[in-house]
Amino acid sequence: MLPRQKVAMMLVCAFIFLFVLDLVRRRRLREEYSWLWLLTSLSLFVLVIRYSWLVTITKIIGAVLPTSTIFLGALIFLMILSVQFSVRISTLTNQVKNLVQENALLRQRLEEMGEGENCHSFDPEHPK
Repeated sequence: MLPRQKVAMMLVCAFIFLFVLDLVRRRRLREEYSWLWLLTSLSLFVLVIRYSWLVTITKIIGAVLPTSTIFLGALIFLMILSVQFSVRISTLTNQVKNLVQENALLRQRLEEMGEGENCHSFDPEHPK
């Protein structure tokens, strides 16, 4: 790898790492999502410093060029990210379903207690 390329890649890795830390600090990115980005930027930084490791990994997986190995790593990263978000979406979907069911049960209880006319005061579908 040429020295200019090495310096450019190290700057990109450092920028990504610091950018993610800043997002976490400003509470725009939760810690649970930051670990994957930080780990990826650190891994790329190590592979830039130890280019021979990237060449060795390229030989192990049978790729021709180190750029193919980086591309494969990017695909794996995107797959892991997709799985992580799918799990989170599934969890949130179940939480919303449970909240809606609990809300319906509470509304029914209020109506049974004879306070049905007051339970619609918080219903966005039935404004006062």
